[in-house]
Amino acid sequence: MTTLLSSVEIETQPNPDATVIWMHGLGDSGHGWASEISSLGLPSAARIRFLFPHAPMMPITVNQGYRMRAWYGVAGNDLSARADLSGIRASQESIEALLRHEYSRGIAPSRTVLAGFSQGGAVALFAGLRHAERLAGIVALSTYLIGAETLRQEASEANRQTPIFMAHGTVDPVVLPQWGEMSRDALRERRYEVEWQTYPMPHSAVEQELRDVGAFLARVLPVLE
Repeated sequence: MTTLLSSVEIETQPNPDATVIWMHGLGDSGHGWASEISSLGLPSAARIRFLFPHAPMMPITVNQGYRMRAWYGVAGNDLSARADLSGIRASQESIEALLRHEYSRGIAPSRTVLAGFSQGGAVALFAGLRHAERLAGIVALSTYLIGAETLRQEASEANRQTPIFMAHGTVDPVVLPQWGEMSRDALRERRYEVEWQTYPMPHSAVEQELRDVGAFLARVLPVLE
């Protein structure tokens, strides 16, 4: 059985009826995004549990083997060398374990969103599109699609219609804008519903982006009576 990742856990109201699992980027931790909940502008009545898991520590080849929190290894700076597929499959199983745990706590798959930035966004896409039960949505920020060549065989029919929010900085020097555009196009070619937004920013987040993410979450996780 996969050990549950340690996470920062924040509930917007008591007795949550929805969960957002939000994965950080390379070298960060769950604390990096946990402070941004207030910037989302969610409805005051929303009862959402946010989980910000910490990725495991591992050596990163492109960073001279320095150990840092990462969801998968990165061998080079070009798109084809960025993803260690065995590593992302291991992270997929870690996210699956978190999803199962949330379901055991009474949260329905249809009230669950996978979200992430950079590496974390890649994991959100990879795991979400392959998850066996229908999710409420997927948020993928400043990231790219991994495993497009296996998606046809591995995609979950349950999540064929799941809305996806993708956003990217127009001057991102780390995950190039064209990588995000190529990923968006690959998903749309496969008939996925992708909302695409760009912002004048580097490899980061800005206030308008966070508000747009909040609007997306409010739409796919509406307040229940």
